[in-house]
Amino acid sequence: MTKILLVEDDELFRLGLRMRLQQESSLEIVAEAEDGEQAVELANRYPLDLVLLDIGLPGIGGIEACRQIKQKYPNLPILVLTSRSEKPLISRLIAIGAQGYCLKGIPAESLILAVRSVAAGASWWDQTATTEIRAAFDVNSLAVLPTKEESLENPLTKREQEILALVAQGKSNQEIAEILYIAPGTVRVHVHAILQKLEVRDRTQAAVLAIQKGLVAPELLIN
Repeated sequence: MTKILLVEDDELFRLGLRMRLQQESSLEIVAEAEDGEQAVELANRYPLDLVLLDIGLPGIGGIEACRQIKQKYPNLPILVLTSRSEKPLISRLIAIGAQGYCLKGIPAESLILAVRSVAAGASWWDQTATTEIRAAFDVNSLAVLPTKEESLENPLTKREQEILALVAQGKSNQEIAEILYIAPGTVRVHVHAILQKLEVRDRTQAAVLAIQKGLVAPELLIN
Protein backbone atom coordinates (compact mmCIF):
# COMPACT_ATOMS: atom_id res chain seq x y z
CA MET A 1 0.00 0.00 0.00
CA THR A 2 1.40 3.37 -1.07
CA LYS A 3 0.64 5.98 1.61
CA ILE A 4 0.12 9.44 0.11
CA LEU A 5 -0.02 12.97 1.50
CA LEU A 6 -2.27 14.99 -0.82
CA VAL A 7 -1.53 18.74 -0.80
CA GLU A 8 -3.96 20.94 -2.74
CA ASP A 9 -5.72 24.16 -1.75
CA ASP A 10 -8.59 23.86 -4.26
CA GLU A 11 -11.15 21.85 -2.28
CA LEU A 12 -13.12 20.55 -5.27
CA PHE A 13 -9.98 19.59 -7.19
CA ARG A 14 -8.58 17.87 -4.10
CA LEU A 15 -11.82 15.94 -3.67
CA GLY A 16 -11.67 14.76 -7.27
CA LEU A 17 -8.06 13.68 -6.87
CA ARG A 18 -8.81 11.79 -3.68
CA MET A 19 -11.76 9.96 -5.21
CA ARG A 20 -9.76 8.95 -8.28
CA LEU A 21 -6.64 7.87 -6.39
CA GLN A 22 -8.62 5.84 -3.88
CA GLN A 23 -10.12 3.82 -6.70
CA GLU A 24 -6.70 2.19 -6.89
CA SER A 25 -6.48 -0.60 -4.31
CA SER A 26 -2.76 -0.06 -3.77
CA LEU A 27 -3.00 3.69 -3.08
CA GLU A 28 -4.09 5.25 0.21
CA ILE A 29 -4.58 8.94 1.01
CA VAL A 30 -3.49 9.10 4.66
CA ALA A 31 -3.63 12.89 5.04
CA GLU A 32 -4.59 16.07 3.18
CA ALA A 33 -3.20 19.59 3.42
CA GLU A 34 -4.46 22.93 2.13
CA ASP A 35 -1.32 25.06 2.54
CA GLY A 36 2.45 24.80 2.77
CA GLU A 37 2.74 24.90 6.55
CA GLN A 38 0.17 22.15 6.97
CA ALA A 39 1.96 20.04 4.37
CA VAL A 40 5.23 20.21 6.33
CA GLU A 41 3.42 19.47 9.59
CA LEU A 42 1.63 16.42 8.20
CA ALA A 43 4.82 15.12 6.57
CA ASN A 44 6.32 15.10 10.07
CA ARG A 45 3.29 13.36 11.55
CA TYR A 46 2.62 10.45 9.17
CA PRO A 47 4.78 7.70 7.68
CA LEU A 48 4.53 8.40 3.95
CA ASP A 49 5.56 6.85 0.67
CA LEU A 50 4.76 9.86 -1.52
CA VAL A 51 3.76 13.52 -1.37
CA LEU A 52 1.48 14.73 -4.19
CA LEU A 53 2.07 18.46 -3.98
CA ASP A 54 0.45 21.45 -5.65
CA ILE A 55 2.88 24.36 -6.10
CA GLY A 56 0.42 27.24 -5.94
CA LEU A 57 -0.30 27.03 -2.22
CA PRO A 58 -1.11 29.78 0.29
CA GLY A 59 1.24 30.36 3.23
CA ILE A 60 4.86 29.48 2.62
CA GLY A 61 3.95 28.10 -0.80
CA GLY A 62 4.58 24.80 -2.52
CA ILE A 63 8.21 25.37 -3.47
CA GLU A 64 9.22 26.16 0.11
CA ALA A 65 7.11 23.30 1.48
CA CYS A 66 8.82 20.94 -0.95
CA ARG A 67 12.25 22.24 0.07
CA GLN A 68 11.55 21.84 3.79
CA ILE A 69 10.13 18.34 3.39
CA LYS A 70 13.05 17.18 1.24
CA GLN A 71 15.53 18.74 3.65
CA LYS A 72 14.16 16.64 6.51
CA TYR A 73 13.16 13.56 4.50
CA PRO A 74 15.49 13.41 1.48
CA ASN A 75 14.30 9.93 0.51
CA LEU A 76 10.58 10.81 0.54
CA PRO A 77 9.45 11.13 -3.11
CA ILE A 78 7.55 14.30 -4.05
CA LEU A 79 5.44 14.51 -7.21
CA VAL A 80 4.49 18.07 -8.13
CA LEU A 81 1.09 18.66 -9.68
CA THR A 82 0.49 22.19 -10.96
CA SER A 83 -1.10 24.34 -13.63
CA ARG A 84 2.15 26.31 -14.05
CA SER A 85 4.68 25.44 -16.72
CA GLU A 86 7.23 28.27 -16.58
CA LYS A 87 10.74 27.21 -17.54
CA PRO A 88 12.42 28.48 -14.33
CA LEU A 89 10.04 26.35 -12.28
CA ILE A 90 11.47 23.16 -13.77
CA SER A 91 15.04 23.92 -12.74
CA ARG A 92 13.90 24.96 -9.26
CA LEU A 93 12.04 21.69 -8.78
CA ILE A 94 15.06 19.69 -9.87
CA ALA A 95 17.31 21.72 -7.59
CA ILE A 96 15.22 21.08 -4.47
CA GLY A 97 14.91 17.38 -5.19
CA ALA A 98 11.38 16.84 -6.51
CA GLN A 99 11.09 13.49 -8.27
CA GLY A 100 8.35 14.44 -10.69
CA TYR A 101 6.33 17.18 -12.33
CA CYS A 102 2.88 16.89 -13.91
CA LEU A 103 0.61 19.56 -15.34
CA LYS A 104 -2.96 19.60 -14.08
CA GLY A 105 -5.33 18.32 -16.69
CA ILE A 106 -3.29 15.28 -17.70
CA PRO A 107 -5.32 12.08 -18.20
CA ALA A 108 -6.15 10.29 -14.96
CA GLU A 109 -4.37 7.13 -16.07
CA SER A 110 -1.20 9.12 -16.74
CA LEU A 111 -1.37 10.63 -13.28
CA ILE A 112 -1.81 7.19 -11.70
CA LEU A 113 1.22 5.96 -13.64
CA ALA A 114 3.22 8.98 -12.51
CA VAL A 115 2.24 8.37 -8.87
CA ARG A 116 3.23 4.70 -9.07
CA SER A 117 6.51 5.47 -10.86
CA VAL A 118 7.64 8.15 -8.42
CA ALA A 119 6.60 6.09 -5.40
CA ALA A 120 8.70 3.23 -6.78
CA GLY A 121 11.77 5.45 -6.93
CA ALA A 122 11.70 6.55 -10.57
CA SER A 123 11.29 10.06 -11.96
CA TRP A 124 8.33 11.41 -13.90
CA TRP A 125 8.66 14.67 -15.79
CA ASP A 126 6.00 16.39 -17.87
CA GLN A 127 6.78 16.69 -21.57
CA THR A 128 7.49 20.41 -21.09
CA ALA A 129 10.18 19.61 -18.54
CA THR A 130 11.63 16.83 -20.69
CA THR A 131 11.88 19.16 -23.67
CA GLU A 132 13.69 21.80 -21.61
CA ILE A 133 16.17 19.29 -20.21
CA ARG A 134 16.92 17.83 -23.62
CA ALA A 135 17.29 21.33 -25.11
CA ALA A 136 20.02 21.98 -22.55
CA PHE A 137 22.05 19.30 -24.31
CA ASP A 138 21.94 21.09 -27.65
CA VAL A 139 25.57 21.90 -28.36
CA ASN A 140 24.50 25.30 -29.72
CA SER A 141 23.09 26.24 -26.30
CA LEU A 142 26.34 25.68 -24.45
CA ALA A 143 27.43 29.17 -23.40
CA VAL A 144 30.48 28.02 -21.47
CA LEU A 145 32.63 25.00 -22.28
CA PRO A 146 34.70 23.31 -19.60
CA THR A 147 38.32 24.35 -19.24
CA LYS A 148 41.10 21.79 -19.53
CA GLU A 149 41.48 21.83 -15.75
CA GLU A 150 37.76 21.15 -15.27
CA SER A 151 37.87 18.34 -17.81
CA LEU A 152 40.62 16.63 -15.84
CA GLU A 153 38.27 16.50 -12.85
CA ASN A 154 35.57 14.66 -14.80
CA PRO A 155 34.79 11.48 -12.84
CA LEU A 156 33.07 9.82 -15.81
CA THR A 157 34.76 7.46 -18.24
CA LYS A 158 34.35 7.98 -21.99
CA ARG A 159 31.79 5.16 -22.11
CA GLU A 160 29.84 6.70 -19.21
CA GLN A 161 29.84 10.05 -21.03
CA GLU A 162 28.44 8.34 -24.13
CA ILE A 163 25.70 6.69 -22.11
CA LEU A 164 24.83 9.88 -20.22
CA ALA A 165 24.53 11.80 -23.50
CA LEU A 166 22.05 9.18 -24.75
CA VAL A 167 20.17 9.31 -21.45
CA ALA A 168 19.82 13.06 -21.98
CA GLN A 169 18.27 12.36 -25.37
CA GLY A 170 15.56 10.33 -23.66
CA LYS A 171 16.87 6.92 -24.73
CA SER A 172 15.88 3.86 -22.70
CA ASN A 173 18.44 1.30 -21.50
CA GLN A 174 17.37 -1.03 -24.31
CA GLU A 175 17.80 1.69 -26.93
CA ILE A 176 21.19 2.66 -25.54
CA ALA A 177 22.26 -0.98 -25.62
CA GLU A 178 21.28 -1.27 -29.29
CA ILE A 179 23.03 1.97 -30.25
CA LEU A 180 26.28 1.06 -28.48
CA TYR A 181 26.11 -2.68 -29.25
CA ILE A 182 26.30 -3.71 -25.61
CA ALA A 183 24.00 -5.71 -23.34
CA PRO A 184 21.12 -3.93 -21.51
CA GLY A 185 22.56 -5.26 -18.26
CA THR A 186 25.84 -3.51 -19.01
CA VAL A 187 23.96 -0.25 -19.59
CA ARG A 188 22.25 -0.62 -16.21
CA VAL A 189 25.62 -1.11 -14.52
CA HIS A 190 27.02 2.01 -16.20
CA VAL A 191 23.94 4.10 -15.31
CA HIS A 192 24.21 3.00 -11.70
CA ALA A 193 27.90 3.94 -11.69
CA ILE A 194 27.07 7.37 -13.16
CA LEU A 195 24.48 8.07 -10.46
CA GLN A 196 26.92 6.99 -7.75
CA LYS A 197 29.78 9.09 -9.10
CA LEU A 198 27.65 12.21 -9.52
CA GLU A 199 25.86 11.61 -6.20
CA VAL A 200 22.41 12.13 -7.71
CA ARG A 201 19.13 10.22 -7.32
CA ASP A 202 18.09 9.67 -10.91
CA ARG A 203 18.86 10.02 -14.61
CA THR A 204 17.29 13.47 -14.96
CA GLN A 205 19.43 15.00 -12.23
CA ALA A 206 22.51 13.31 -13.68
CA ALA A 207 21.81 14.88 -17.08
CA VAL A 208 21.30 18.36 -15.63
CA LEU A 209 24.46 18.14 -13.49
CA ALA A 210 26.50 16.90 -16.44
CA ILE A 211 25.59 19.97 -18.48
CA GLN A 212 26.18 22.33 -15.56
CA LYS A 213 29.64 20.86 -14.91
CA GLY A 214 30.56 20.22 -18.55
CA LEU A 215 31.00 16.51 -17.89
CA VAL A 216 29.86 15.39 -21.33
CA ALA A 217 32.06 16.12 -24.34
CA PRO A 218 30.30 18.56 -26.73
CA GLU A 219 30.65 16.21 -29.72
CA LEU A 220 28.64 13.59 -27.84
CA LEU A 221 25.69 15.96 -27.48
CA ILE A 222 25.02 16.16 -31.21
CA ASN A 223 22.03 13.94 -32.13
